[in-house]
Amino acid sequence: MRSEINIENWNRKEHYEFFSKMDQPSFGIVTEVNCTETYRLAKERKESFFAHYLHKSMLAVNSVEAFKLRLVGDKVFQYDVIDAGSTIAREDGTFGFAFMEFSEDFQIFNSRLQKEIEAVHNSTGLRLSNEELDVNLIRHSTFPWQQFSAILHPTNINNKESIPRIVFGKFLEKNGRKMMPISVEAHHALMDGRHIAMYLEAFQKELNQK
Repeated sequence: MRSEINIENWNRKEHYEFFSKMDQPSFGIVTEVNCTETYRLAKERKESFFAHYLHKSMLAVNSVEAFKLRLVGDKVFQYDVIDAGSTIAREDGTFGFAFMEFSEDFQIFNSRLQKEIEAVHNSTGLRLSNEELDVNLIRHSTFPWQQFSAILHPTNINNKESIPRIVFGKFLEKNGRKMMPISVEAHHALMDGRHIAMYLEAFQKELNQK
């Protein structure tokens, strides 16, 4: 379900008009989050660390209204629920795209994720194209081999591309804490740095849950 934003009465009207005219209106930040408790919880339950932090990211995404906004043609819509998209690695060194409907219940979400992982492993190529998916998702990816302090995404020059991108890196032990790099990129016509900060704050709160 989605509802259209009345741009004329929107308090972001000028921001929307200013940034949506740019050839490349995306912006992003790279920072770190403390994933110590989530890592401990996953290992204690003998469950996937990736599944846990991906679910917590989706809880945070769905708690920030700006992350539910999407450009569709010349209109702005706010979706009720945002689902999860992610890259999944294969043993042959390639990867495929996975898609999971969001659920606040971790076990339900994880069950859907594991089915998607299996489907990717039993397929070739990218598996899913943009045309097969609606825009009410978040694109997640992982770079589990190294830490990073900057990132560059491949992209077409399309100022209507409004799906945020989140990338996680390899965590590093710092003073007894497991710190994981994270990159967040979004469309500036729909949100500002404050909204990314709200997501990061909500994500860190979820990661701290014991």
